[in-house]
Amino acid sequence: MDNTAREDMAATRQVLSSKEDVRDAMISVAGIAVRGISIMTRDLETGLYDNPDFIQTVKRLCLSKSYARIRVLVTNPYRTLRDGNRFVYLGRRLSTFIEFRHVHQKYRDHNEAFLIADESALVFRADTDRWEGISDTSEPTIARRYLSLFDEIWAHSTPANEFRQLNIS
Repeated sequence: MDNTAREDMAATRQVLSSKEDVRDAMISVAGIAVRGISIMTRDLETGLYDNPDFIQTVKRLCLSKSYARIRVLVTNPYRTLRDGNRFVYLGRRLSTFIEFRHVHQKYRDHNEAFLIADESALVFRADTDRWEGISDTSEPTIARRYLSLFDEIWAHSTPANEFRQLNIS
């Protein structure tokens, strides 16, 4: 492998150390999604998931692809609802594309947070209480590993009905 190819591969991975790094990486990774985004989060952290650029990126995906699917696992939805979140509002408006679920009790000890675009790109933090993590726009092996974990938790989790808007006349 020549140096140029090695540099191109290295350019896809980024070490994250601040909230701004994580936010920018999430927008970038979400922006390359073609089919879907899978998110595992404690409480849809303020400043990340309600960021206008992130919301616009997700909205663009949903409105441009009729088959797009955004799945969100939330460990502590009550904090999100109490504080309000523009991403939840978007999910209510685009409920055909965006689904929220409560993380099942047996998986609540997982403290990682991640966002996976399709099966190839991810933003990962091992500890939701810290901003340190990695982002990679071309790492299908690792993305599929975390997507497998996500799918297992998703299958055991229940819909977060309190995130849905009730239209009662």
